[in-house]
Amino acid sequence: MSETGPATAPSHEQPSPETLSARPPASAPKTTAARRTGLLVTVVLGGLSALPPLSMDMYLPALPEVTTALHSPAATVQLTLTACLAGMALGQLVVGPMSDKWGRRRPLLAGMVLYVLATAVCALAPSAELLIGFRLLQGLAGSAGIVIARAVVRDLYDGVEMARFFSTLMLISGVAPIVAPLIGAQVLRFADWRGVFVVLAAVGLALTLVVWRSLGETLPPAQRQTGGVGAALRTVRGLLGDRVFAGYTLAGGFAFATLFSYISASPFVVQEIYGASAQTFSLLFGLNSIGLIVAGQVNGKLLVGRVSLDKVLAGGLAVVATAAAALLLMTTGVFGEVGLVPVAAGLFVLMSAMGFVLPNTNALALMRTPHAAGSASALLGTASFLVGAVASPLVGIAGEDTAVPMAVVQLACALLASGCFLGMCRPWRDREAAPAAA
Repeated sequence: MSETGPATAPSHEQPSPETLSARPPASAPKTTAARRTGLLVTVVLGGLSALPPLSMDMYLPALPEVTTALHSPAATVQLTLTACLAGMALGQLVVGPMSDKWGRRRPLLAGMVLYVLATAVCALAPSAELLIGFRLLQGLAGSAGIVIARAVVRDLYDGVEMARFFSTLMLISGVAPIVAPLIGAQVLRFADWRGVFVVLAAVGLALTLVVWRSLGETLPPAQRQTGGVGAALRTVRGLLGDRVFAGYTLAGGFAFATLFSYISASPFVVQEIYGASAQTFSLLFGLNSIGLIVAGQVNGKLLVGRVSLDKVLAGGLAVVATAAAALLLMTTGVFGEVGLVPVAAGLFVLMSAMGFVLPNTNALALMRTPHAAGSASALLGTASFLVGAVASPLVGIAGEDTAVPMAVVQLACALLASGCFLGMCRPWRDREAAPAAA
């Protein structure tokens, strides 16, 4: 792999303030400060990033009811989750290059409209098989929000400002996994499982209308990719051939897998192995999510601009690996029999440190790709979803009586993320093609 990005990249200039909304004031000053998005656009991008976890997690409390209502085995109904996750992973590879070729606005609006329609059909599905098919389509369409939100941030920002904005997005989208099951449970008090999809369709429709009215095009025609499928494939190949970009992408993917293994295993570990109640588990899950959000804000508000992004990322990965190693020692009995409190503390530290890892891997990777932010965003998202999906089943490989597999997967993924960062990105070297990180 080469250390520089594709040589044919056109020069990238920040969009003018006129691109920030559909109807901007004519007198908007073209300054760095003016390029910052307003509160509404920030909320819109956060909402687009939060829609996929809402689509996954709001549905979780309804799974037993779906099994009964559609007369299908639990294993079949579980495929509705797998289909949605697969759609989100693969859809990004399609939408990302489309947004580089046709701009951000049209693919985003098309994806959002398709999301609303697919979600509405899910609410009417008469069988599990049809529900699985349209959950796949829902994930494919919903992926437009993830990939284009990141690409828009790359269009509007560079350097430390981009890292700060990703930390702000984490504040918004990080709340979604916390509140989604609670919202789903409340919907089920007044409606059956189909009501969850009605609410999701309404949220998608509201976001679509706000995007249509308030989010203007951020990729000028002069900076768009030309050519057909072959050109898109060459762009992706060029991105993967950039060793440093690939290193940040893999580091982010393995870090996300560490996070995903926690999400997959923690209900079982906390409640079944350590005997906590469902309420205690919900409290701990919420605290860990808050730790992640707070760390993201410390990253964006205090560290970025004062400490190089590579150094912050290195420190975050070191803390994640240390916490995972401590969890492995605790779960294997090296410290004797430990209770829930030390394990919960280790999980809290691990989760919180992700606030220093995930925003900075995204920012550092996208800094190298101003010419193909959509395709780059697609690769970042797909890598995270696919690696996370592979790591998730491994946490239960040794059965229901031990938390060791969770700790092993977490430590392995943390070490792989650190290895990709150090071995491929080589942050101690100057990189001509990469903008300054701080």
